[in-house]
Amino acid sequence: MQNNIKIFDTTLRDGEQTPGSKLVPSAKLEIAKELDLLGVDVIELGFPCSSPDDFKVFEIVGKEVKRPIICALSRAVKSDIKIAGEALKYVKHGRIHTGIGTSPSHIKFKFNSKEDAIIDRAVAAVKYAKTFVEDVQFYAEDAGRSDNEFLARILEKVINAGATVLNIPDTTGYCLPWQYGAKIKYLLEHVNGIENVILSAHCHNDLGLATANSIAAIQNGVQQVECTINGVGERAGNTSLEEIAMIIKQHDFGFYSNIKHKRLSKISELVSNRLNICVQPNKAIIGRNAFSHSSGIHQDGVLKNRDTYEIIKPSEVGAGETKIILTAKSGRAALNYVASSIGYSLNKESLEELYSKFLIIADKRQSVSNNKLREIINTIL
Repeated sequence: MQNNIKIFDTTLRDGEQTPGSKLVPSAKLEIAKELDLLGVDVIELGFPCSSPDDFKVFEIVGKEVKRPIICALSRAVKSDIKIAGEALKYVKHGRIHTGIGTSPSHIKFKFNSKEDAIIDRAVAAVKYAKTFVEDVQFYAEDAGRSDNEFLARILEKVINAGATVLNIPDTTGYCLPWQYGAKIKYLLEHVNGIENVILSAHCHNDLGLATANSIAAIQNGVQQVECTINGVGERAGNTSLEEIAMIIKQHDFGFYSNIKHKRLSKISELVSNRLNICVQPNKAIIGRNAFSHSSGIHQDGVLKNRDTYEIIKPSEVGAGETKIILTAKSGRAALNYVASSIGYSLNKESLEELYSKFLIIADKRQSVSNNKLREIINTIL
């Protein structure tokens, strides 16, 4: 029996915190509608107390997006929580996401406080949030660098206070996968009542390990993964939704998600355009080079059988077809394939002549376009 992994999308909250990015309410609504169609389970829509627009968007989206849970972020501050609760007035399935830093660094330098005082603030925040909504998620900020014993103690207290979801953020992207996985395992074994709540992973990509850490968390028992489209977010970004969704789909290791994979490319492009953040060409799953082949060895293999160099069909993520890019590294098989695709049927002698002329031109270019190939072919026919 496979276990369902809930996908908590924070593109509209953590993703918008990418430096230089700003989403107006209409853009948030547009993306929220696509996230709904994509099949995400939770949409973290914003931080209502941060600005009038961030508050207003909950009404705008709440009136039109009804299926997923809509989540409002707050600090463990009464005024924040009150505003978050008020923002959820028009939301069908509302969740308040409140919390506080739990690492020695946060406790000492951010709050100038002590462990017991931090626990008191966390409990008070969850109890107050429960007066607005039943569904309250607690985040232990910088859990990745927090002492496990203290983390277990504070989580047990917030469960008793009414928390329904526990978020274990690797806020600074510090953990290695085995460390983060072991932390999840420790909490599941040492927190009374944890079996009655949802455990969630929230990983940042400062060391390029956000996806790996999230998979380690899944393997060790989390039921929810927090991520963003294209991996956007603070600093180096968050766990990439499309990577998590496709790893779960491609590997039969006992889990599934509700993501509609064929919509991934469309929403990737939408988020890239609205946030004005280009997707790197070699980005896994949705980069423009993800299904492109320019090496002759790879091109020959994939033309014989796609499985030789592609583990995902482009159509599975809505990315169209495999692309053969003609370069100086391309061989005769790729050249003949592209020539055929643009309407030319070449015999062996014509292909050899074309290949010789092609290499002279290709050596001086990054790639050879279809139009340029037509010009070359027309000189030999």
